Amino acid sequence: MNLRRRPMRRVGDLLPQAAAALGIDEEFRRARAAAAWEHAVAAVVPAAAGASRLVGFRGDTAVVSASASALAQELLLHRDELLAAFEQASTGQSATDLRVVVQARQAGGPTGGATGGPTGGATGWPAERPEPGV
Repeated sequence: MNLRRRPMRRVGDLLPQAAAALGIDEEFRRARAAAAWEHAVAAVVPAAAGASRLVGFRGDTAVVSASASALAQELLLHRDELLAAFEQASTGQSATDLRVVVQARQAGGPTGGATGGPTGGATGWPAERPEPGV
């Protein structure tokens, strides 16, 4: 029996193709971007790890939430380093600007638009439309 082996490939390299075949490539892209943001925050502002999440994009601007106004200030202070770390951690996603929306975390549920920030549908991802005043 002559079995030919194919070259080994990293599972991470196969996931985008598998997600596209399953029709979940957009959700997969969002999840990877969210993970890249968490990684960037943990690397640049370790004290803020877990207190900020990627909400979405408005053009080339990354929109993120912060659990407190002091955290929002800290993220904006480190804007350039965070965007560089995000681009490095992300696969093909980058942003040229950062917008931080303060949203208090609700116990046991998703963060909402109670503070007038961007909100989304079932996935929590905002629609791709400009916000008033942006």
